[in-house]
Amino acid sequence: MLHRLNRLVLAGGGACLAAAMLAACGPRVEPATMVLRNGKIVTVDDSKPEAQALAIRGDRIVAVGSEEEIAPYIGDATEVIDLQGQLAVPGLIDSHLHFTGIGRAKLGLDLTKARTWDDIVQMVADAAAKAKPGAWIVGRGWHQEKWDKVPEPNVEGFPTHDALSKVSPDNPVLLTHASGHATFANAKAMELAGVTRRTPDPPGGEIIRDRRGNPIGVFVENAAGLISRAYEADRAKMSDEEKTAEAREVVKLADQDVLSKGLTSVDDAGSDFGTIDLFKQMVDQGQVGVRLYVMARTSNEELAKHLAAYRMIGYGDNHLTVRAIKVVLDGALGSRSAWMLEPYSDLPTSTGIERVPLDTVRETAKLAIDQDYQLCIHAIGDRANREVLNIYEETFKAHPDKTGLRWRDEHTQHLSAQDIPRFGQLGVIASMQGIHCTSDASYVIARLGKQRAEEGAYVWQKLMKSGALIANGTDAPVEDVDPIPNFYASVTRQPKNGPPFFPNQKMTRMEALKSYTINGAYADFEEDLKGSLVAGKLADVTVISKDIMTIPDAEIPTAQVTYTIVGGKVTYKK
Repeated sequence: MLHRLNRLVLAGGGACLAAAMLAACGPRVEPATMVLRNGKIVTVDDSKPEAQALAIRGDRIVAVGSEEEIAPYIGDATEVIDLQGQLAVPGLIDSHLHFTGIGRAKLGLDLTKARTWDDIVQMVADAAAKAKPGAWIVGRGWHQEKWDKVPEPNVEGFPTHDALSKVSPDNPVLLTHASGHATFANAKAMELAGVTRRTPDPPGGEIIRDRRGNPIGVFVENAAGLISRAYEADRAKMSDEEKTAEAREVVKLADQDVLSKGLTSVDDAGSDFGTIDLFKQMVDQGQVGVRLYVMARTSNEELAKHLAAYRMIGYGDNHLTVRAIKVVLDGALGSRSAWMLEPYSDLPTSTGIERVPLDTVRETAKLAIDQDYQLCIHAIGDRANREVLNIYEETFKAHPDKTGLRWRDEHTQHLSAQDIPRFGQLGVIASMQGIHCTSDASYVIARLGKQRAEEGAYVWQKLMKSGALIANGTDAPVEDVDPIPNFYASVTRQPKNGPPFFPNQKMTRMEALKSYTINGAYADFEEDLKGSLVAGKLADVTVISKDIMTIPDAEIPTAQVTYTIVGGKVTYKK
Protein backbone atom coordinates (compact mmCIF):
# COMPACT_ATOMS: atom_id res chain seq x y z
CA MET A 1 0.00 0.00 0.00
CA LEU A 2 2.83 2.38 0.88
CA HIS A 3 4.44 1.64 -2.51
CA ARG A 4 1.13 2.53 -4.20
CA LEU A 5 0.81 5.76 -2.21
CA ASN A 6 4.34 6.85 -3.10
CA ARG A 7 3.65 6.09 -6.76
CA LEU A 8 0.54 8.23 -6.66
CA VAL A 9 2.40 11.09 -5.05
CA LEU A 10 5.08 11.01 -7.74
CA ALA A 11 2.76 10.44 -10.69
CA GLY A 12 0.23 12.98 -9.49
CA GLY A 13 2.83 15.67 -8.99
CA GLY A 14 1.90 16.06 -5.32
CA ALA A 15 -1.76 16.46 -6.12
CA CYS A 16 -2.79 14.01 -3.40
CA LEU A 17 -0.79 13.78 -0.17
CA ALA A 18 -0.08 10.19 0.82
CA ALA A 19 -1.43 10.61 4.32
CA ALA A 20 -4.79 11.80 3.06
CA MET A 21 -4.91 10.05 -0.30
CA LEU A 22 -8.26 8.35 0.10
CA ALA A 23 -9.97 11.47 1.38
CA ALA A 24 -8.45 13.83 -1.15
CA CYS A 25 -8.68 11.64 -4.22
CA GLY A 26 -12.01 10.00 -3.62
CA PRO A 27 -13.02 6.34 -3.73
CA ARG A 28 -10.85 3.71 -5.33
CA VAL A 29 -11.47 3.07 -9.05
CA GLU A 30 -10.28 0.38 -11.39
CA PRO A 31 -6.79 1.42 -12.55
CA ALA A 32 -6.31 2.80 -16.03
CA THR A 33 -3.90 1.23 -18.49
CA MET A 34 -2.60 4.69 -19.43
CA VAL A 35 -2.80 8.16 -17.92
CA LEU A 36 -1.76 11.43 -19.52
CA ARG A 37 -1.09 14.12 -16.95
CA ASN A 38 0.48 17.51 -16.36
CA GLY A 39 -0.55 19.02 -19.67
CA LYS A 40 -3.08 21.23 -21.38
CA ILE A 41 -5.78 19.03 -22.84
CA VAL A 42 -8.15 20.63 -25.33
CA THR A 43 -11.05 18.22 -25.53
CA VAL A 44 -13.24 19.74 -28.31
CA ASP A 45 -16.09 18.94 -25.91
CA ASP A 46 -18.20 21.97 -25.03
CA SER A 47 -19.19 20.57 -21.65
CA LYS A 48 -15.54 20.40 -20.55
CA PRO A 49 -13.36 22.33 -23.03
CA GLU A 50 -10.06 21.88 -21.18
CA ALA A 51 -8.47 19.49 -18.70
CA GLN A 52 -5.10 18.63 -17.18
CA ALA A 53 -5.20 14.85 -17.39
CA LEU A 54 -7.06 11.91 -18.82
CA ALA A 55 -7.30 8.20 -18.10
CA ILE A 56 -7.47 5.37 -20.64
CA ARG A 57 -8.46 1.78 -20.09
CA GLY A 58 -7.89 -0.54 -23.02
CA ASP A 59 -8.76 1.37 -26.18
CA ARG A 60 -11.23 3.79 -24.56
CA ILE A 61 -11.09 7.00 -22.56
CA VAL A 62 -12.52 6.45 -19.07
CA ALA A 63 -12.08 9.88 -17.47
CA VAL A 64 -11.01 13.43 -18.32
CA GLY A 65 -10.37 16.03 -15.67
CA SER A 66 -7.99 17.67 -13.24
CA GLU A 67 -4.82 16.13 -11.82
CA GLU A 68 -6.71 15.34 -8.62
CA GLU A 69 -9.62 13.72 -10.45
CA ILE A 70 -7.40 11.46 -12.54
CA ALA A 71 -4.85 10.51 -9.85
CA PRO A 72 -6.94 7.59 -8.48
CA TYR A 73 -6.77 5.90 -11.90
CA ILE A 74 -3.01 5.38 -11.59
CA GLY A 75 -2.18 1.84 -10.51
CA ASP A 76 0.98 -0.21 -10.38
CA ALA A 77 0.68 -1.26 -14.02
CA THR A 78 -0.56 2.09 -15.38
CA GLU A 79 1.60 3.67 -18.06
CA VAL A 80 1.90 7.31 -17.01
CA ILE A 81 2.90 9.89 -19.60
CA ASP A 82 4.00 13.22 -18.18
CA LEU A 83 3.02 15.77 -20.83
CA GLN A 84 5.32 18.34 -19.23
CA GLY A 85 2.93 21.13 -20.13
CA GLN A 86 2.51 20.09 -23.74
CA LEU A 87 -0.78 20.24 -25.64
CA ALA A 88 -2.94 17.15 -26.07
CA VAL A 89 -5.83 17.21 -28.54
CA PRO A 90 -8.20 14.61 -29.96
CA GLY A 91 -6.44 12.34 -32.42
CA LEU A 92 -6.06 14.29 -35.64
CA ILE A 93 -8.03 13.14 -38.68
CA ASP A 94 -6.84 13.87 -42.21
CA SER A 95 -10.09 13.83 -44.17
CA HIS A 96 -8.56 13.59 -47.62
CA LEU A 97 -5.31 11.95 -48.63
CA HIS A 98 -4.09 9.16 -50.88
CA PHE A 99 -2.71 6.53 -48.55
CA THR A 100 -0.80 4.32 -50.95
CA GLY A 101 0.26 7.43 -52.85
CA ILE A 102 2.13 8.55 -49.72
CA GLY A 103 4.00 5.27 -49.51
CA ARG A 104 4.62 4.98 -53.24
CA ALA A 105 6.04 8.51 -53.41
CA LYS A 106 8.79 7.37 -51.04
CA LEU A 107 9.93 4.74 -53.54
CA GLY A 108 10.71 7.27 -56.29
CA LEU A 109 12.37 10.66 -56.72
CA ASP A 110 11.08 13.37 -54.40
CA LEU A 111 10.64 16.35 -56.71
CA THR A 112 8.96 18.62 -54.18
CA LYS A 113 12.20 20.36 -53.18
CA ALA A 114 13.26 21.22 -56.73
CA ARG A 115 13.49 24.97 -57.27
CA THR A 116 13.92 24.86 -61.04
CA TRP A 117 13.39 22.54 -64.00
CA ASP A 118 17.19 22.23 -64.15
CA ASP A 119 17.13 20.71 -60.65
CA ILE A 120 14.76 18.01 -61.85
CA VAL A 121 16.81 17.29 -64.94
CA GLN A 122 19.87 16.84 -62.71
CA MET A 123 17.99 14.51 -60.35
CA VAL A 124 16.94 12.35 -63.30
CA ALA A 125 20.50 12.42 -64.70
CA ASP A 126 21.84 11.16 -61.36
CA ALA A 127 19.22 8.41 -61.25
CA ALA A 128 19.88 7.39 -64.85
CA ALA A 129 23.60 7.07 -64.13
CA LYS A 130 22.78 4.40 -61.53
CA ALA A 131 19.89 2.67 -63.30
CA LYS A 132 20.06 -0.31 -65.59
CA PRO A 133 19.25 0.44 -69.23
CA GLY A 134 15.51 0.15 -69.78
CA ALA A 135 14.61 0.59 -66.11
CA TRP A 136 11.90 3.16 -65.45
CA ILE A 137 12.76 6.26 -63.44
CA VAL A 138 9.76 7.58 -61.55
CA GLY A 139 9.19 10.55 -59.28
CA ARG A 140 6.51 12.88 -57.99
CA GLY A 141 6.12 16.45 -56.82
CA TRP A 142 7.13 18.83 -59.63
CA HIS A 143 5.09 22.01 -60.02
CA GLN A 144 5.98 24.52 -62.68
CA GLU A 145 4.27 27.38 -60.84
CA LYS A 146 6.44 26.93 -57.76
CA TRP A 147 9.85 27.08 -59.42
CA ASP A 148 12.08 30.12 -59.02
CA LYS A 149 12.06 30.79 -62.73
CA VAL A 150 10.02 29.90 -65.79
CA PRO A 151 11.70 27.10 -67.78
CA GLU A 152 12.97 27.84 -71.27
CA PRO A 153 11.74 26.75 -73.67
CA ASN A 154 8.18 26.25 -72.43
CA VAL A 155 4.62 25.84 -73.60
CA GLU A 156 1.96 27.37 -71.33
CA GLY A 157 4.65 27.49 -68.63
CA PHE A 158 5.47 23.78 -68.94
CA PRO A 159 9.03 22.75 -69.90
CA THR A 160 9.71 20.65 -72.98
CA HIS A 161 11.21 17.19 -72.72
CA ASP A 162 14.45 17.79 -74.66
CA ALA A 163 16.81 18.39 -71.72
CA LEU A 164 15.28 15.54 -69.77
CA SER A 165 15.49 13.13 -72.70
CA LYS A 166 19.12 14.05 -73.30
CA VAL A 167 20.20 12.90 -69.81
CA SER A 168 18.09 9.72 -69.87
CA PRO A 169 18.25 8.30 -73.41
CA ASP A 170 18.09 4.66 -72.32
CA ASN A 171 15.61 4.94 -69.45
CA PRO A 172 11.91 5.78 -69.68
CA VAL A 173 11.00 8.55 -67.24
CA LEU A 174 7.60 9.18 -65.64
CA LEU A 175 7.33 12.19 -63.33
CA THR A 176 3.98 12.91 -61.71
CA HIS A 177 2.87 16.50 -61.11
CA ALA A 178 2.47 17.52 -57.47
CA SER A 179 -1.29 17.66 -57.99
CA GLY A 180 -1.39 14.17 -59.46
CA HIS A 181 -3.27 15.59 -62.45
CA ALA A 182 -0.46 15.65 -64.99
CA THR A 183 2.54 13.52 -65.94
CA PHE A 184 5.88 14.39 -67.52
CA ALA A 185 7.51 11.83 -69.80
CA ASN A 186 10.81 11.74 -71.66
CA ALA A 187 11.32 10.61 -75.27
CA LYS A 188 11.98 6.99 -74.26
CA ALA A 189 8.73 6.76 -72.29
CA MET A 190 6.75 8.30 -75.15
CA GLU A 191 8.38 5.85 -77.55
CA LEU A 192 7.35 2.88 -75.40
CA ALA A 193 3.85 4.32 -75.09
CA GLY A 194 3.59 4.73 -78.86
CA VAL A 195 2.94 8.46 -78.54
CA THR A 196 3.62 10.58 -81.64
CA ARG A 197 2.39 13.87 -83.01
CA ARG A 198 -0.48 11.91 -84.57
CA THR A 199 -1.70 10.54 -81.22
CA PRO A 200 -5.10 12.12 -80.49
CA ASP A 201 -6.09 13.56 -77.14
CA PRO A 202 -8.10 10.93 -75.24
CA PRO A 203 -11.51 11.84 -73.79
CA GLY A 204 -11.02 13.81 -70.59
CA GLY A 205 -7.33 14.43 -71.25
CA GLU A 206 -4.87 16.59 -73.16
CA ILE A 207 -1.42 16.08 -74.64
CA ILE A 208 0.38 19.42 -74.44
CA ARG A 209 2.04 20.17 -77.80
CA ASP A 210 4.37 22.76 -79.27
CA ARG A 211 3.53 24.98 -82.26
CA ARG A 212 4.39 22.20 -84.67
CA GLY A 213 2.05 19.78 -82.92
CA ASN A 214 4.78 17.71 -81.29
CA PRO A 215 4.15 16.42 -77.74
CA ILE A 216 6.37 18.31 -75.29
CA GLY A 217 6.21 15.52 -72.69
CA VAL A 218 3.32 16.83 -70.56
CA PHE A 219 0.18 14.68 -70.36
CA VAL A 220 -2.80 16.18 -68.51
CA GLU A 221 -5.56 14.22 -66.75
CA ASN A 222 -6.68 11.11 -68.69
CA ALA A 223 -3.87 11.60 -71.21
CA ALA A 224 -1.46 10.55 -68.47
CA GLY A 225 -2.86 7.07 -68.89
CA LEU A 226 -1.00 6.79 -72.20
CA ILE A 227 2.28 6.80 -70.31
CA SER A 228 1.16 4.98 -67.18
CA ARG A 229 -0.11 2.05 -69.24
CA ALA A 230 3.36 1.61 -70.74
CA TYR A 231 4.81 1.77 -67.22
CA GLU A 232 2.33 -0.82 -65.95
CA ALA A 233 3.09 -3.07 -68.92
CA ASP A 234 6.70 -3.12 -67.79
CA ARG A 235 5.72 -3.76 -64.17
CA ALA A 236 3.67 -6.74 -65.35
CA LYS A 237 6.99 -8.53 -65.74
CA MET A 238 7.38 -8.55 -61.96
CA SER A 239 6.51 -11.78 -60.17
CA ASP A 240 3.42 -11.90 -57.97
CA GLU A 241 5.70 -12.17 -54.95
CA GLU A 242 7.57 -9.02 -55.95
CA LYS A 243 4.34 -7.10 -56.51
CA THR A 244 2.92 -8.20 -53.18
CA ALA A 245 6.11 -7.32 -51.31
CA GLU A 246 6.18 -3.88 -52.88
CA ALA A 247 2.50 -3.24 -52.17
CA ARG A 248 2.94 -4.19 -48.52
CA GLU A 249 6.01 -1.96 -48.25
CA VAL A 250 4.01 0.94 -49.68
CA VAL A 251 1.34 0.51 -46.99
CA LYS A 252 3.95 0.24 -44.21
CA LEU A 253 5.73 3.40 -45.38
CA ALA A 254 2.46 5.32 -45.52
CA ASP A 255 1.42 4.07 -42.09
CA GLN A 256 4.72 5.08 -40.52
CA ASP A 257 4.58 8.52 -42.11
CA VAL A 258 1.05 9.43 -41.05
CA LEU A 259 1.54 8.18 -37.50
CA SER A 260 4.79 10.14 -37.17
CA LYS A 261 2.84 13.27 -38.14
CA GLY A 262 0.26 12.81 -35.38
CA LEU A 263 -2.60 11.39 -37.42
CA THR A 264 -4.75 8.74 -35.80
CA SER A 265 -7.31 8.44 -38.62
CA VAL A 266 -7.10 9.10 -42.34
CA ASP A 267 -9.60 9.14 -45.17
CA ASP A 268 -8.11 7.37 -48.17
CA ALA A 269 -9.56 9.22 -51.16
CA GLY A 270 -9.82 6.41 -53.62
CA SER A 271 -8.59 2.80 -53.75
CA ASP A 272 -9.65 -0.16 -55.85
CA PHE A 273 -10.98 -3.36 -54.35
CA GLY A 274 -7.65 -5.17 -54.67
CA THR A 275 -6.00 -2.51 -52.51
CA ILE A 276 -8.85 -2.75 -50.01
CA ASP A 277 -8.17 -6.49 -49.82
CA LEU A 278 -4.56 -5.71 -48.93
CA PHE A 279 -5.62 -3.21 -46.27
CA LYS A 280 -7.91 -5.82 -44.71
CA GLN A 281 -5.19 -8.45 -44.73
CA MET A 282 -2.65 -6.15 -43.11
CA VAL A 283 -5.19 -4.97 -40.52
CA ASP A 284 -5.82 -8.63 -39.66
CA GLN A 285 -2.07 -9.05 -39.18
CA GLY A 286 -1.81 -5.98 -36.95
CA GLN A 287 0.37 -4.15 -39.46
CA VAL A 288 -1.73 -1.00 -39.82
CA GLY A 289 -1.58 1.40 -36.89
CA VAL A 290 -3.70 4.24 -38.24
CA ARG A 291 -7.47 4.04 -38.67
CA LEU A 292 -8.48 3.90 -42.35
CA TYR A 293 -11.71 5.24 -43.83
CA VAL A 294 -11.56 4.13 -47.45
CA MET A 295 -13.40 5.42 -50.50
CA ALA A 296 -13.77 2.82 -53.25
CA ARG A 297 -12.70 4.16 -56.62
CA THR A 298 -13.24 2.10 -59.76
CA SER A 299 -15.68 1.76 -62.67
CA ASN A 300 -19.43 1.67 -62.17
CA GLU A 301 -19.41 -1.92 -63.41
CA GLU A 302 -16.95 -2.96 -60.69
CA LEU A 303 -18.81 -0.97 -58.07
CA ALA A 304 -22.09 -2.67 -58.95
CA LYS A 305 -20.44 -6.09 -58.57
CA HIS A 306 -18.64 -5.54 -55.29
CA LEU A 307 -20.14 -2.74 -53.17
CA ALA A 308 -22.37 -4.98 -51.11
CA ALA A 309 -19.60 -7.47 -50.30
CA TYR A 310 -17.02 -4.84 -49.40
CA ARG A 311 -19.08 -2.66 -47.12
CA MET A 312 -17.55 -2.79 -43.64
CA ILE A 313 -17.75 -0.47 -40.66
CA GLY A 314 -15.25 -0.50 -37.80
CA TYR A 315 -13.51 -3.66 -38.97
CA GLY A 316 -10.43 -4.78 -37.06
CA ASP A 317 -11.05 -2.86 -33.82
CA ASN A 318 -12.13 0.20 -35.79
CA HIS A 319 -9.10 0.20 -38.07
CA LEU A 320 -10.91 -0.19 -41.41
CA THR A 321 -14.17 1.22 -42.71
CA VAL A 322 -15.40 1.01 -46.31
CA ARG A 323 -18.66 2.85 -46.90
CA ALA A 324 -17.82 5.56 -49.42
CA ILE A 325 -17.28 5.93 -53.17
CA LYS A 326 -14.86 8.34 -54.84
CA VAL A 327 -15.29 10.00 -58.24
CA VAL A 328 -12.89 12.48 -59.86
CA LEU A 329 -14.91 14.94 -61.95
CA ASP A 330 -12.25 17.45 -62.98
CA GLY A 331 -8.55 18.20 -62.63
CA ALA A 332 -6.45 20.74 -60.77
CA LEU A 333 -5.76 24.45 -60.96
CA GLY A 334 -1.99 24.03 -61.38
CA SER A 335 -2.42 22.02 -64.59
CA ARG A 336 -5.33 24.23 -65.73
CA SER A 337 -7.55 21.17 -65.81
CA ALA A 338 -9.99 22.27 -63.09
CA TRP A 339 -13.38 22.63 -64.84
CA MET A 340 -14.41 26.28 -64.84
CA LEU A 341 -17.57 28.19 -65.72
CA GLU A 342 -15.51 30.80 -67.54
CA PRO A 343 -12.12 30.52 -69.30
CA TYR A 344 -8.87 30.78 -67.40
CA SER A 345 -7.60 34.34 -67.17
CA ASP A 346 -4.12 33.20 -68.23
CA LEU A 347 -5.37 30.76 -70.92
CA PRO A 348 -8.56 32.16 -72.47
CA THR A 349 -8.86 29.19 -74.83
CA SER A 350 -9.53 26.76 -71.98
CA THR A 351 -12.17 26.13 -69.31
CA GLY A 352 -10.46 22.99 -68.03
CA ILE A 353 -11.44 19.36 -68.34
CA GLU A 354 -14.51 17.29 -67.51
CA ARG A 355 -12.84 13.98 -66.70
CA VAL A 356 -15.96 11.86 -66.33
CA PRO A 357 -19.22 12.30 -68.28
CA LEU A 358 -21.99 13.63 -66.04
CA ASP A 359 -24.31 10.75 -66.96
CA THR A 360 -21.67 8.35 -65.64
CA VAL A 361 -21.53 10.30 -62.39
CA ARG A 362 -25.32 10.13 -62.12
CA GLU A 363 -25.09 6.35 -62.45
CA THR A 364 -22.53 6.33 -59.62
CA ALA A 365 -24.84 8.45 -57.49
CA LYS A 366 -27.65 5.94 -58.01
CA LEU A 367 -25.36 3.07 -57.03
CA ALA A 368 -24.30 4.95 -53.92
CA ILE A 369 -27.78 5.77 -52.68
CA ASP A 370 -29.13 2.31 -53.50
CA GLN A 371 -26.26 0.60 -51.65
CA ASP A 372 -26.20 3.10 -48.74
CA TYR A 373 -22.73 4.39 -49.60
CA GLN A 374 -21.50 7.92 -49.07
CA LEU A 375 -20.56 9.64 -52.33
CA CYS A 376 -17.40 11.78 -52.41
CA ILE A 377 -16.70 13.70 -55.63
CA HIS A 378 -13.49 15.54 -56.46
CA ALA A 379 -14.44 19.02 -57.66
CA ILE A 380 -11.99 21.91 -57.87
CA GLY A 381 -13.30 24.27 -60.55
CA ASP A 382 -16.52 26.25 -60.08
CA ARG A 383 -18.21 24.39 -62.96
CA ALA A 384 -17.31 21.02 -61.44
CA ASN A 385 -18.58 22.09 -58.04
CA ARG A 386 -21.86 23.29 -59.51
CA GLU A 387 -22.37 20.01 -61.35
CA VAL A 388 -21.67 18.04 -58.17
CA LEU A 389 -24.24 20.05 -56.24
CA ASN A 390 -26.75 19.64 -59.08
CA ILE A 391 -26.33 15.86 -59.12
CA TYR A 392 -26.57 15.65 -55.34
CA GLU A 393 -29.69 17.80 -55.29
CA GLU A 394 -31.33 15.71 -58.04
CA THR A 395 -30.50 12.49 -56.18
CA PHE A 396 -31.73 13.76 -52.82
CA LYS A 397 -35.04 14.93 -54.31
CA ALA A 398 -35.53 11.58 -56.02
CA HIS A 399 -35.01 9.76 -52.70
CA PRO A 400 -36.75 11.86 -50.00
CA ASP A 401 -36.80 8.85 -47.70
CA LYS A 402 -32.99 8.79 -47.54
CA THR A 403 -31.71 11.27 -44.98
CA GLY A 404 -28.45 11.96 -43.17
CA LEU A 405 -26.43 10.98 -46.23
CA ARG A 406 -23.47 13.30 -45.55
CA TRP A 407 -22.34 13.25 -49.19
CA ARG A 408 -19.10 15.10 -49.71
CA ASP A 409 -17.56 17.55 -52.12
CA GLU A 410 -13.83 16.86 -52.16
CA HIS A 411 -11.68 20.03 -52.41
CA THR A 412 -14.42 22.67 -52.93
CA GLN A 413 -11.66 25.03 -54.02
CA HIS A 414 -13.31 27.47 -56.41
CA LEU A 415 -16.99 28.32 -56.21
CA SER A 416 -19.47 30.60 -57.87
CA ALA A 417 -21.03 32.94 -55.30
CA GLN A 418 -24.50 31.56 -56.03
CA ASP A 419 -23.40 28.02 -55.18
CA ILE A 420 -21.88 28.76 -51.76
CA PRO A 421 -25.21 28.70 -49.84
CA ARG A 422 -26.17 25.38 -51.43
CA PHE A 423 -23.67 23.45 -49.28
CA GLY A 424 -25.49 24.32 -46.08
CA GLN A 425 -28.91 23.97 -47.68
CA LEU A 426 -28.16 20.48 -49.03
CA GLY A 427 -26.09 19.27 -46.08
CA VAL A 428 -23.11 18.61 -48.33
CA ILE A 429 -19.80 18.34 -46.47
CA ALA A 430 -17.00 20.55 -47.82
CA SER A 431 -13.90 18.34 -47.59
CA MET A 432 -11.17 20.96 -48.04
CA GLN A 433 -7.43 21.30 -47.63
CA GLY A 434 -6.23 24.43 -45.86
CA ILE A 435 -2.70 24.07 -47.19
CA HIS A 436 -3.92 24.23 -50.80
CA CYS A 437 -4.88 27.86 -50.24
CA THR A 438 -1.40 29.02 -49.32
CA SER A 439 0.39 26.56 -51.60
CA ASP A 440 -1.60 27.71 -54.63
CA ALA A 441 -1.78 31.39 -53.71
CA SER A 442 1.10 32.40 -55.96
CA TYR A 443 -0.83 31.58 -59.12
CA VAL A 444 -4.55 31.60 -58.21
CA ILE A 445 -5.11 35.20 -59.23
CA ALA A 446 -3.26 34.63 -62.50
CA ARG A 447 -5.55 31.68 -63.22
CA LEU A 448 -8.84 33.22 -62.10
CA GLY A 449 -8.41 36.97 -61.87
CA LYS A 450 -8.83 38.90 -58.61
CA GLN A 451 -12.62 39.10 -58.69
CA ARG A 452 -13.22 35.38 -59.11
CA ALA A 453 -10.50 34.54 -56.60
CA GLU A 454 -11.97 36.78 -53.92
CA GLU A 455 -15.50 35.64 -54.62
CA GLY A 456 -15.02 31.93 -54.39
CA ALA A 457 -11.48 30.64 -53.83
CA TYR A 458 -11.04 28.68 -50.56
CA VAL A 459 -13.93 30.55 -48.95
CA TRP A 460 -13.96 28.84 -45.57
CA GLN A 461 -15.86 31.51 -43.65
CA LYS A 462 -18.47 31.95 -46.36
CA LEU A 463 -19.11 28.23 -46.39
CA MET A 464 -19.30 27.93 -42.60
CA LYS A 465 -21.69 30.88 -42.42
CA SER A 466 -23.89 29.10 -44.94
CA GLY A 467 -24.18 26.25 -42.48
CA ALA A 468 -21.66 23.99 -44.16
CA LEU A 469 -19.28 21.75 -42.25
CA ILE A 470 -15.62 21.74 -43.30
CA ALA A 471 -13.45 18.66 -42.85
CA ASN A 472 -9.74 19.41 -43.26
CA GLY A 473 -6.92 17.42 -44.84
CA THR A 474 -3.76 17.66 -46.91
CA ASP A 475 -4.43 15.66 -50.10
CA ALA A 476 -1.04 14.01 -49.47
CA PRO A 477 1.15 13.28 -51.33
CA VAL A 478 0.03 16.44 -53.16
CA GLU A 479 1.12 18.26 -49.99
CA ASP A 480 3.04 16.90 -47.04
CA VAL A 481 0.72 15.02 -44.71
CA ASP A 482 2.01 17.02 -41.72
CA PRO A 483 -1.00 18.68 -40.03
CA ILE A 484 1.01 21.51 -38.44
CA PRO A 485 1.65 23.46 -41.69
CA ASN A 486 -1.95 22.77 -42.66
CA PHE A 487 -3.24 24.15 -39.35
CA TYR A 488 -1.01 27.20 -39.84
CA ALA A 489 -2.39 27.75 -43.34
CA SER A 490 -5.94 27.40 -42.07
CA VAL A 491 -5.58 30.06 -39.37
CA THR A 492 -3.35 32.52 -41.25
CA ARG A 493 -3.81 31.97 -45.03
CA GLN A 494 -0.19 33.12 -45.17
CA PRO A 495 1.75 31.86 -48.21
CA LYS A 496 5.52 31.53 -48.18
CA ASN A 497 5.84 34.82 -50.04
CA GLY A 498 3.50 37.79 -50.25
CA PRO A 499 0.54 38.91 -48.15
CA PRO A 500 -2.13 36.64 -46.66
CA PHE A 501 -4.56 35.31 -49.26
CA PHE A 502 -7.87 37.10 -48.59
CA PRO A 503 -7.41 36.81 -44.79
CA ASN A 504 -11.06 37.51 -44.00
CA GLN A 505 -11.69 33.85 -44.85
CA LYS A 506 -9.21 32.38 -42.37
CA MET A 507 -10.38 30.04 -39.60
CA THR A 508 -10.15 30.67 -35.89
CA ARG A 509 -7.86 28.30 -33.98
CA MET A 510 -10.85 26.34 -32.66
CA GLU A 511 -12.50 26.18 -36.07
CA ALA A 512 -9.29 24.78 -37.51
CA LEU A 513 -8.94 22.24 -34.69
CA LYS A 514 -12.54 21.12 -35.12
CA SER A 515 -11.99 20.77 -38.87
CA TYR A 516 -9.22 18.29 -38.01
CA THR A 517 -11.07 16.39 -35.29
CA ILE A 518 -14.81 16.34 -34.65
CA ASN A 519 -15.71 17.54 -38.16
CA GLY A 520 -13.59 14.82 -39.68
CA ALA A 521 -15.25 12.27 -37.42
CA TYR A 522 -18.67 13.54 -38.50
CA ALA A 523 -17.67 13.31 -42.17
CA ASP A 524 -16.95 9.62 -41.50
CA PHE A 525 -20.16 8.99 -39.48
CA GLU A 526 -17.98 8.43 -36.41
CA GLU A 527 -18.57 11.48 -34.21
CA ASP A 528 -19.87 9.21 -31.42
CA LEU A 529 -16.64 7.21 -31.58
CA LYS A 530 -13.88 9.79 -31.95
CA GLY A 531 -13.14 13.45 -32.66
CA SER A 532 -13.27 14.68 -29.06
CA LEU A 533 -11.75 13.58 -25.76
CA VAL A 534 -14.76 12.28 -23.89
CA ALA A 535 -15.19 9.26 -21.64
CA GLY A 536 -16.39 6.31 -23.68
CA LYS A 537 -14.79 7.37 -26.96
CA LEU A 538 -11.77 5.76 -28.56
CA ALA A 539 -8.50 6.72 -26.87
CA ASP A 540 -6.99 8.50 -29.86
CA VAL A 541 -4.78 11.42 -28.82
CA THR A 542 -2.24 13.66 -30.52
CA VAL A 543 0.34 15.43 -28.34
CA ILE A 544 2.00 18.58 -29.70
CA SER A 545 5.11 20.24 -28.31
CA LYS A 546 3.65 23.76 -28.26
CA ASP A 547 0.21 25.16 -27.59
CA ILE A 548 -0.88 25.90 -31.14
CA MET A 549 -4.15 27.25 -29.77
CA THR A 550 -2.49 30.28 -28.16
CA ILE A 551 1.09 30.84 -29.36
CA PRO A 552 1.73 33.63 -31.88
CA ASP A 553 0.95 32.72 -35.48
CA ALA A 554 4.60 32.82 -36.50
CA GLU A 555 5.49 30.14 -33.92
CA ILE A 556 2.94 27.56 -35.08
CA PRO A 557 5.22 26.03 -37.76
CA THR A 558 7.83 25.31 -35.09
CA ALA A 559 5.49 23.01 -33.17
CA GLN A 560 6.06 19.27 -33.50
CA VAL A 561 4.09 16.14 -32.77
CA THR A 562 5.64 14.33 -29.80
CA TYR A 563 3.18 11.47 -29.27
CA THR A 564 0.58 9.72 -31.40
CA ILE A 565 -1.75 7.49 -29.41
CA VAL A 566 -4.22 5.21 -31.19
CA GLY A 567 -6.61 3.14 -29.12
CA GLY A 568 -4.62 3.68 -25.95
CA LYS A 569 -1.32 2.59 -27.50
CA VAL A 570 1.63 4.82 -28.30
CA THR A 571 2.16 4.38 -32.04
CA TYR A 572 4.70 7.18 -32.34
CA LYS A 573 6.97 8.93 -29.84
CA LYS A 574 9.43 11.64 -30.82
